[in-house]
Amino acid sequence: MVLAVVAPPAHAETCIASQYGVGDGYHGRRTASGTRFNTFARDPYTVAHKSRPFGSSVTITNLSNRRSIRAVVTDRGPFVAGRCIDLGRAGADALGMGGTARVSVQ
Repeated sequence: MVLAVVAPPAHAETCIASQYGVGDGYHGRRTASGTRFNTFARDPYTVAHKSRPFGSSVTITNLSNRRSIRAVVTDRGPFVAGRCIDLGRAGADALGMGGTARVSVQ
């Protein structure tokens, strides 16, 4: 008899993403997790999320062009109604975002 434990698929949310860190004073400051924020970091890309645990990895997909990145949650935010995730400049560029984009976060 073989017994397998299968984890349920991770919860995905579809929402509006925005970018931060350029011209807003956040680049170089400490994040809510205590790390220094580098909006240009690519390894790993960093994001702010309202509730996901610090250090957790998320996959973000731009729904208009299907580009995806993996990123690490290092900060809290965004603090704009209707948005669920803020990306540093490098992550936003990799996703082909202008200012905001409709994304899937998993």
